Amino acid sequence: MSLPPAGPTRTALVTGASSGIGAEIASQLASRGYGVTLVARRIDRLEALAGRLAESHGIRAEVVAADLTDEEARTAVISEIDRRGLVVNMLVNNAGFSTAGPVARAQVAGELAMVRTDVEAVVHLCTALLPGMVERRSGAILNVASTAAFQPVPGQAGYGASKAFVLSYTHALRAELAGSGVSVTALCPGPVATGFASAAGLSDTDAAAALPSFLWVPAERVASAAVEGLETGRAVVIPGAGNKLSAAAGWLTPRTLLLPVLAKRHPAMHP
Repeated sequence: MSLPPAGPTRTALVTGASSGIGAEIASQLASRGYGVTLVARRIDRLEALAGRLAESHGIRAEVVAADLTDEEARTAVISEIDRRGLVVNMLVNNAGFSTAGPVARAQVAGELAMVRTDVEAVVHLCTALLPGMVERRSGAILNVASTAAFQPVPGQAGYGASKAFVLSYTHALRAELAGSGVSVTALCPGPVATGFASAAGLSDTDAAAALPSFLWVPAERVASAAVEGLETGRAVVIPGAGNKLSAAAGWLTPRTLLLPVLAKRHPAMHP
């Protein structure tokens, strides 16, 4: 299955596009001639990226600043895209973040905000935009999960569970959409140096110490693998051989053996 055709009023909606994997995926799509709509909270970064992509690739690059934790903000994004006369033929659900530490020490507001961004926003945008894709019999969705989806993650319990939801949800969508002309792929990266760990409250040193160097894959390579997997209609993309092995081990190892090891090694479990 190929990617849906580009066009002057067609756009790829990329959330969490201000940096890291989201920015790289937007760049990959723009280099293939696709117009993009970049969504994140930091409008200055979005506008800078949009300018670079438009100039380098001659595509239409739109910017919509929004905090996808908020339901009204998500609805406003969709309305704004319609107001601009654009049709979303690709959706990249990349926005997300993690908290870190035992749930017993967590803040309620932070945990709920994470679930609303990592889970609720994915469901909201898929549910709102899929009917149009199905009607046109053309579209593609990339939902960004994580290798954390393949096993529970003590120290990041809500994050691991959220990404497990995204992976399961994506598999179910694929079954529902078989023969519809709409492809759905889950991207499950391992650790990527994007500032994600520091946003979760973990130092880069702690993150690097907890995860072997061979698991770390640059954001550009992750994005390239994601777009290639979406283009070829793959169900799941796990960039990096080490991460494929890690995901398989996490999935297959008995929880009674795996979880004590994970809890002991996670830096957020040790104040």
